[in-house]
Amino acid sequence: MKLDGRIALVTAGGSGMGRAACERFAADGAHVIVTDLDLAAATGTVEAIEGAGGSAEAHALDVSDVDALKRFVADIEERHGVLHVLYNHAGVPGESGVDIEESAFDFAIDVNIKGAFFLTGLCEDLLERAGGSASVIYTASVSGIVGSPLSPLYSMTKGGIVLLAKSMALRLAPKGIRVNAICPGPIATSMLPQFFGRDTDADVSDVIEKFTVNVPLGRPGQAHEIAAAAAFLACDDASFVTGVALPVDGGYLAR
Repeated sequence: MKLDGRIALVTAGGSGMGRAACERFAADGAHVIVTDLDLAAATGTVEAIEGAGGSAEAHALDVSDVDALKRFVADIEERHGVLHVLYNHAGVPGESGVDIEESAFDFAIDVNIKGAFFLTGLCEDLLERAGGSASVIYTASVSGIVGSPLSPLYSMTKGGIVLLAKSMALRLAPKGIRVNAICPGPIATSMLPQFFGRDTDADVSDVIEKFTVNVPLGRPGQAHEIAAAAAFLACDDASFVTGVALPVDGGYLAR
């Protein structure tokens, strides 16, 4: 119960790693504000949390819409008055290659970078009210640390998240707010075949298996393993950890 009595906000909490993080935060005692573009998905996460005895609420949220973010944060301030954990998890694979439409480029930037940038800024006062126990977490990627020849747009956005986390860590440290990024390797969620299946006619499972050869532990990660890293960064066990891009990748970046 290391998050007992705390308020945690998670974007894209309706499925995959986001849902796993919501459920872990709730199991550790937090009241979780579950947001997702799909309200039904967010509601499903809340129902699972409440069924396990936890506390949560569901909200529809488009992180690419800054006006919607402003209204949402104002509502959270009125309802709760404080925020202890902000997990900026929302993201999309984006288009592969470089021959893409400008609208596809803008969409990836809006979801992967703009939403996280603006939501963190809008929540700064709420996080400061946590009295030195606030944590901001971003989901980046191993592709934000090493290049991805097939997905330069994705790498660009996730590399931006890594530097955003480091910059915000410096900005917010005087206010007692820690900021870190998690850099997952291949994780077995519904997004994984979507990511690897964008630009190939081959069997996606074969593509994933060939990529997994590059993971020293020999397997994709699981959503709960990312949630465990997020839970560590969210709680006071990580009280002296800020500005870190933490790989959770089965050793992928150790090669």
